[in-house]
Amino acid sequence: MAVILAGGIGVRVGLGIPKQLIKIAGKAIVEHTLEVMNASGVIDEIIIVMNAGAIDQLTSLQNDERFPKLTRIIPGGETRNDSTQAALAALDDDPNTKVLFHDAVRPFVNERILDECVEALDHYEAVDTAIPSADTIIQVDSASHITAIPNRSVLRRGQTPQAFRLGTIRRAYALANEDKTFHATDDCGVVFTYLPDTPIFVVDGTPENMKVTEPIDVHIADKLFQLQSASLASDVAMPDLTGKVVVVFGGSYGIGASVVEVAREAGADVHQFSRSTTGTDVRSRGAVKQALKEVFAASGRIDAVVMSAGVLRMGPLTKTKVKHIESSIETNFVAPVVVSRAAHKYLKETGGQVLLFTSSSHTRGRANYGIYSASKAAVVNLTQALAEEWAEDGVRINCINPQRTRTPMRTHAFGEEPVETLLDPRQVAEVSLKVLDSGLTGQIVAVRVEEAPKVQ
Repeated sequence: MAVILAGGIGVRVGLGIPKQLIKIAGKAIVEHTLEVMNASGVIDEIIIVMNAGAIDQLTSLQNDERFPKLTRIIPGGETRNDSTQAALAALDDDPNTKVLFHDAVRPFVNERILDECVEALDHYEAVDTAIPSADTIIQVDSASHITAIPNRSVLRRGQTPQAFRLGTIRRAYALANEDKTFHATDDCGVVFTYLPDTPIFVVDGTPENMKVTEPIDVHIADKLFQLQSASLASDVAMPDLTGKVVVVFGGSYGIGASVVEVAREAGADVHQFSRSTTGTDVRSRGAVKQALKEVFAASGRIDAVVMSAGVLRMGPLTKTKVKHIESSIETNFVAPVVVSRAAHKYLKETGGQVLLFTSSSHTRGRANYGIYSASKAAVVNLTQALAEEWAEDGVRINCINPQRTRTPMRTHAFGEEPVETLLDPRQVAEVSLKVLDSGLTGQIVAVRVEEAPKVQ
């Protein structure tokens, strides 16, 4: 049994909504946490204890086919301890039931931690999760004077899950409720204080098992979700796309052409469009709509739409012609907007995905191609925004960030470069197909030259 504690109101995170409902990588944080719990082989049932004022925002999850182990969503109390006791009141009467309490805003808990917590309950009545402290911990008094510096080697930073035999945690809270001075910040603290003879075993956590509490944590969590896609290149086999219909805009050369080639090798029915081969201008709403309409008429479905077309012009802004500035913005940003908008209705029917492309220059504007890098930064924001907008429709959208790839566009802009410093377009295409076959959404997946074809 797992209890996900989602009673927080998110004051510190400062986004105006309960922190567990903040969306990262296209899903609310609590959904990410729920996915991990639901996938665990050691968890049979899940209860969510939700902030009573926002409980209606989670009711749809209870009938969601993604979470068959989720049986109840109940209102929490004013404090964490109140929420725990609300869950205890809802559980069965078997004192030997194994129950895990986990923060909804720790979405990076892994299978190993869950397994070890449950296994430890075969030998202990209470289990905590913690990691060593990398910082020196000091103790201060009311005047902010240091009064003690504990030995760091014996200190740990507490995390969740915390696991208990049901009878033990109930007994600890029964004693706590008789104490008018009772105060604890977590459930192991209740056992430690009121059942001092009960040993509490500690399972090793991970630094990634962070709690999203402060505004900066949201940004860190977003990056950690991107890092989770590292296995796409090395650990995941090329997908079988037999029966899938893939549309590639900008498929005549470079990365787009490689995507077409690799997708066909994977068994997909691939349709490619470009200005040079089909006369399709990706900046034209009418041309894009007509292309998708033709594919749907011929194939009856569209499962993925890839937009790889782009243009890179070098030169100082003050010396760049206005028509070239406009063309760059239209091709590199407006076109992805046009393609994404037109693709949505087809992908909604298949639960499909849009795949866009950005550049490593999106993180910082580069001299002499500022319009390009600014447009690519806009594509990143577009990806993340649409992932949230389209989550309820089941339409996914991701963005590939290939660093220094050997394409005609790059060669034209930068000239010949050492081959070993560049990605091969096929490497990028292979990662792209793995992303298309994944459940990811809202991700900016970087394919790095240094570790090609790894993904971060």
